[in-house]
Order: sequence, then structure tokens, then C-alpha cells
Amino acid sequence: MSGVPDPDDLLDGVPVGGWVIELADVGAPACEALLRDYYVEVSDRWYQLREGRDSTPEEIETGYPRMRSDDLAPPTGVFLVARRADAPAVLGGCVGLRRLRDGSGARVAELRRLYVRPELRRAGLGTSLLLCAEEVARVWGVEAMRLDTRLDLEEARALYLRHGWSEVPPFSDAFYAEAWYAKRLD
Repeated sequence: MSGVPDPDDLLDGVPVGGWVIELADVGAPACEALLRDYYVEVSDRWYQLREGRDSTPEEIETGYPRMRSDDLAPPTGVFLVARRADAPAVLGGCVGLRRLRDGSGARVAELRRLYVRPELRRAGLGTSLLLCAEEVARVWGVEAMRLDTRLDLEEARALYLRHGWSEVPPFSDAFYAEAWYAKRLD
């Protein structure tokens, strides 16, 4: 060991790491700002793919309030954030988890709003958030997790597959849902 960081452990020349994943209040201003950034990105990607343009301010102001996140708080769920250890006000990403019952009545945990700020991607933060959410689901005692997503969110879909998630038949009719995934936790 030379003491020189491995290039894979650098982001724009700055060492990565130093992130703490913790429970957060989904309604806190910093969490709301992070979720708004998430919404703007997925909305822009939607409109770029379909209309070749970013979302308009009006579309953001109309759509963002409709993105329900209150179920990512106790007793129905949790919201996790990646917080910079040396600058606690800096949030690098998030993931939500909610408790549900599937069609058979079995308890499941549904993954929602997995997001890592663009400048921090490819540094392992998405994997850390995903694995932490899976651990919370295990603590809840559920045997399976599930999620729905869009086909254009290819990076997220690849992340799920790398971590043992499988594509499954549709289990929801959400407007933006185009792909469904599940993972057994046993």
C-alpha cells in the first residue's frame, strides 16, 4: 500500500467516501430539496425522450407536488439519506422504503426514489443506499422487496440486476411504471 488513492476511489480527483447513510425526515427542507432535484431529473429525462426538451417550470411546479412521499415516513415507511460525514448539511442521495402487502397478502417492502446526485454517481453511493434499504427491509421481517421503474432509467435498472433483483410481471398500474423488479431477502 503506497498511500496513494486508487484512481477508482477518486471522483474528479477528490477521494470519495465519507458518507453516512441515516434515517431522515422526508418532509425536512433538505430532503424536500433532494426529492425536488430527483423529480426534475426524471421529469427532464421523460420529456427529453418523448419531446426532445427539458421540463418546463410549469410542468415541474404542477408535477412535483403530485409526487407523493409522505408514505416514506413512519409508520408506513422510512426515508434514508446519504449525508457527507464532514459536512452534514450536504446530502448526496436518498432512497425510500415503504411497507405494503402484495396481492397474496404477504408483507413486502417497496423501494422508492433511489437517487444519487449526478456528480457523485459511479462512486458506490447508489449501491450503498440500495443495500441499506435492503437491510431495513430485513429488519422489518419482510421476505421480499419490489419496485417499479421506467425503461429509460437504465442505470438504475442495471444497478438492481447487479444486486440480485429480477424483472417480474407488472404488479402495479402506476402511470410511469414500465418495468417491475423484485428480490427475495431469504
